[in-house]
Amino acid sequence: MNTDKLASLEQNCREFVQALPIADAGHDLAHVQRVVTAAKLLAEKEQADLQVVVAAAWLHDCVAVAKNSPLRSQASKLAADKAIDYLTSIDFPSEKLSAVHHAIVAHSYSANVEAETLEAKIVQDADRLDSLGAIGVARCFTVGGAMHRSVYKVDDPFCENREPDDYSYTIDHFYNKLFKLPEVMHTYAGKQEAESRVLFMKEFMKKLGQEIGS
Repeated sequence: MNTDKLASLEQNCREFVQALPIADAGHDLAHVQRVVTAAKLLAEKEQADLQVVVAAAWLHDCVAVAKNSPLRSQASKLAADKAIDYLTSIDFPSEKLSAVHHAIVAHSYSANVEAETLEAKIVQDADRLDSLGAIGVARCFTVGGAMHRSVYKVDDPFCENREPDDYSYTIDHFYNKLFKLPEVMHTYAGKQEAESRVLFMKEFMKKLGQEIGS
């Protein structure tokens, strides 16, 4: 794609997203920018359609739905519909709208929609990478605070003798979802980076255990 056209698309999408409300501080403009950066790197390595990937990455969270909302599983579909309306208004190529829509719908973990295209797999990988590593730890606790979750369950912080309950305890989210993400990454580069980031998170958990005496 022409570099100037791509830059124009990104500028338009950035301005659109910047004016929207956010669900929480873990899903702000900075999160979107990180996902876009990761998605572009993966798209270049995988030789994907950069126009589709960039549009979907910028707009993947354009509808704000809180993590504990009953509408959470519908959030990516709502975002995809809104994204298509916006892209149509800026004369985005009509033949690529369905690909963008699918990539946005499929990016969500809670929606449980299989990513069927390379572009959807890349956007999904990029979004999930931002749940891991140092930024993933920071975002997890940010969202946990917004949901008024306790940091951990006092008598079993690390889910050794119980099922994780990440509606009540932030640490449980590591076990319920985050540590499992490398297994479901689609791209080779995404999987490698996810595994590296999870190693950091497990070291963090060890240090946390020492500090809380568990």
